[in-house]
Amino acid sequence: MKRSSRLLTLVLSGLLLAAGAVPAHTSADEPYEVYNYDMWGEAIPSQAGYTAGKSVSGRDLGAGPMDGPSDIFCDHEKTFYIADTGNDRIIAADSGLENAVRIYDKFIMPDGSETTLNSPTGIFVSEERDWMYIADNQNSRVLVSDKDGNVVMEVKKPVSEVYDQKRTFLPQKVIADKAGNIYVVLNNITTGAAMFSPDGEFTGFYGANRVQPTAEIISNYIKNIFRSDEKKAGMARSVPSGITGFDIDGDFIFTCSQSSTQTTDTVKKLNAAGKNIFADLELAFGDYRPMYDVSNNKLMQSAIVDIDISDDGSINCLDRTTGRIFQYDEECNLLFIVGTKARQLGGFDTAAAVESVDDKLYVLDSAKDTVTIFEETAFGSIVHEATALYNDGYYEEALDPWYEVLRMDGNYRRAYIGVASALLRKGDYKGAMKYAKLADSPKLYDKAFEAYRREFLRRHFGKIAAGTVILAGAAAVLRYRKKRRTAAADKEEKEE
Repeated sequence: MKRSSRLLTLVLSGLLLAAGAVPAHTSADEPYEVYNYDMWGEAIPSQAGYTAGKSVSGRDLGAGPMDGPSDIFCDHEKTFYIADTGNDRIIAADSGLENAVRIYDKFIMPDGSETTLNSPTGIFVSEERDWMYIADNQNSRVLVSDKDGNVVMEVKKPVSEVYDQKRTFLPQKVIADKAGNIYVVLNNITTGAAMFSPDGEFTGFYGANRVQPTAEIISNYIKNIFRSDEKKAGMARSVPSGITGFDIDGDFIFTCSQSSTQTTDTVKKLNAAGKNIFADLELAFGDYRPMYDVSNNKLMQSAIVDIDISDDGSINCLDRTTGRIFQYDEECNLLFIVGTKARQLGGFDTAAAVESVDDKLYVLDSAKDTVTIFEETAFGSIVHEATALYNDGYYEEALDPWYEVLRMDGNYRRAYIGVASALLRKGDYKGAMKYAKLADSPKLYDKAFEAYRREFLRRHFGKIAAGTVILAGAAAVLRYRKKRRTAAADKEEKEE
């Protein structure tokens, strides 16, 4: 937009903020400054959507100290499962994450023999079968068992032409869909998640990332057009980054990649066919630009190590580099930024996994050996209420909560988008244009403008049509008179 438009937007935003009695502020309880991004992609102070409530260790659970835990999952019965990697076990804890209810360190095989885990790095519990799926990394298998510890099956390295037999089978994360299909992230494979049928048969790879289209790759692609097959075979191939973590939500699987050098396919939403719904959208996840770390004197590029989908559809992305959770709504609009790198409560050393339950976020730290519980604030609650109403199609009902959000934080861009979208659905196109401009959302503004123009033409069609007829008639009269004058002039010239 033009500079004058930006200045006008700033003035209007300032007036809205001044009109509210509650300015944006940083929570004094957090070891970091709470921020968000404005309409121009600049980091600005913001209201906190979550605040750290407490940190839970293995000792707090009564399970003894944890050692490098890698994953956390909450099942449909609100039981938490923690992959305690260094201790070769799975800890099951109650819904309040206060007491361990069971320790899974031994399992019974179908033949009655006993087996143990070796560095488990991923845990998933299916609602349909009530089975545990464990990425038993150093045993090179996925162990599937019931909650009594009885092994249902083992998923091991597939014997297939599709799977490179030179590569080991090192499961890192695992999930299963409603039909029982199993998806496994392998930390030495970049061709997508290995997919297995409900009975453990390998069916191929799923959801491979694309190669980052760098200048070098594009240059090599053009040069390859003129290279011989022999030279092409000798060239090093560009490979995409591998999937790091994933979560399942209904019929969709969300994946993430922790590569700090690749921005393509950082977060994907895959349908049953493996197509990325986000592929053609201009989306960015994590910080808009690398943050400068004063203590380490370096730029910190976001690297999404884990992803979680909340019950309300919010997308929670855990950034390993900065120790932050970036929460987005279903349309990938940024809602909140939570956490940081710090030793205090609310900060992390090595953030490993994120999980959400109801209005809380749970973040596992594999260096501190703890789980930090973040609780929703009043501001976070009103934002989520407005977002949920809009997602459910209650656009007019979402207006008042969005206005309340703006009263509390006049710089909160998502609220301007929410108001503009709600007004657009309501049919207040002029108001939608106003708030879309404040949000600096060209696409939303164009939609509102097109609707406003159509409505204007519909309302004034009669007048426009009548005016068109009058103008056409007047033009016809003028042409007729001009023709007569021209004819008269020609006649006079001939007579002379």
